[in-house]
Amino acid sequence: MKKLKELRKQKSISQDKMAKYLGVSQRSYGYYESGERQPPIETLIHIADYFGVTIDYLVEHTPSNLSENRQKLLDKIQ
Repeated sequence: MKKLKELRKQKSISQDKMAKYLGVSQRSYGYYESGERQPPIETLIHIADYFGVTIDYLVEHTPSNLSENRQKLLDKIQ
């Protein structure tokens, strides 16, 4: 999760401080940043809230074109 490391560094927060905030070990938090492990959804929510971002931003998710096409079709139907 590249974004996680970027956000933490922007706020000048150590991995240890973030780990303590989340109630996980520093090693676990390091794994989240490196992408070796994915945090549980509850942890993602806490991280997103802490940094004031969305979970989609953290995991670098963008809607697919299929979703956009569905929305356009729905808009036309209405």
